[in-house]
Order: sequence, then C-alpha cells, then structure tokens
Amino acid sequence: MGEVKVIGSTLSQFCTRIEWALKLKGVEYEYRVEDLMNKSPILLKYNPVHKKVPVLVHHDKPIAESLVILEYIDELWKEKYPLLPEDPCERAMARFWAKFADEQCLMGAIGACWKEGEEKDKAVESAIESFVFLEKQIEGKKYFGGEEIGYLDLALGWIPHWLKVMEQVGEMKLVDGEKLPLLNEWCHNFIQIPLIKESLPPREKLVNYVTASVGYMRSLAPNN
Repeated sequence: MGEVKVIGSTLSQFCTRIEWALKLKGVEYEYRVEDLMNKSPILLKYNPVHKKVPVLVHHDKPIAESLVILEYIDELWKEKYPLLPEDPCERAMARFWAKFADEQCLMGAIGACWKEGEEKDKAVESAIESFVFLEKQIEGKKYFGGEEIGYLDLALGWIPHWLKVMEQVGEMKLVDGEKLPLLNEWCHNFIQIPLIKESLPPREKLVNYVTASVGYMRSLAPNN
C-alpha cells in the first residue's frame, strides 16, 4: 500500500475535493475506485461506521469525512500551499461556511432536483435563499480564499460542475447569473483553473448518474 491512498468514487464531489487538495499540495497518492453498489472489504475495514467514501488512508491510518480530510491534509503538509487562513476567526468562518454549504446548499439542491410540483417550488426557493448567503461571502474577492483558492473554494467546488448537472436534470435554476452574479463569476474562475478542471468527472456520466438518482428518489416518494 502506498503512503497515501484515497478510496473514492470518480463521480463524487466529496471525493474530488480531496484530489484537488492533494494535487495542490503536490502529494502523490494512490486512488482506489470503489463500487458503491458492492462495497469492498477495504472500505468496510477503513470506514466501518459510515461505510462511505471518501476515505484517506495515510500510513494505514484511515481518515473519513471529506471536510475532516481536507483539514488533515492541510495540517499535515503545512508548508505546501496552505488551504485554511492563518487568522483563527477566518479559519472558523471557513469551516462554518463549508459545513453550511454541504448541509444547506448541497442538500437543498439535491432535494429540489428530485421533488415535483409545489414541493419542488418550495425546495427551489429555499435552496436559492441558501446560495444568497454564499454570494455575500465572495464580495470583493476573486476566490473565497482571496486571490488564491483555498479550503472553502474546494468545499464549494461542486457548484460549477455538479450543480449545473443537477439544474439540467431537475429542470431548475438555483444559481442565476443575474441574481447571483458574484457566485457565477467565481464558478467561471474556479472551473477554469487547469488543476481543477482536469479532475472533473465527464459531464455525460454525471448526467446519467444524477438522472438515475433522481428516478430512484422519486420512486421512494410517498405518493408513488
């Protein structure tokens, strides 16, 4: 086993943010693609609690949960491209907004994607309200990390690619260029960075995956 190993899925935004961090730090790693429909013994061994990806294995010690992994990577390889701000308050705020984005923006977008009718309208409205908070955090900056991308940019890196696919499949618009111009500009700047762009999953495969996921979620709805 290599010194650094990532157990993940190439279509997962949570796994891709880990790859971005390792590449920014210049850390070599081995990537093990996990079949989430038939979870391997190695995944169950290293993440027996949640049985989810990503998992970072460093010297045979596993770290789970993507935001936790990002902090671990940043603390371990401090001298190479710092991700979190030095100021304690700014560090705390970056953690807060990363957690907010995962729990409110991403989960809200997923819900809005598969829901239908009046429920969808309410979910879309609620999700947009969450994205408005992110719009305010980018005011006066090129990236959330300032002039260079950082921890929060990686945490929000799903927006330019994954969210666009969710908007397409769910026939909705959450991050509108007119209503959220700063967030849209950030999306454009972020996704054009070569290191970021080269790690994105193929859009067609992502569309197929999200379409299948939406169909599955709708099949579980109480009225079906």
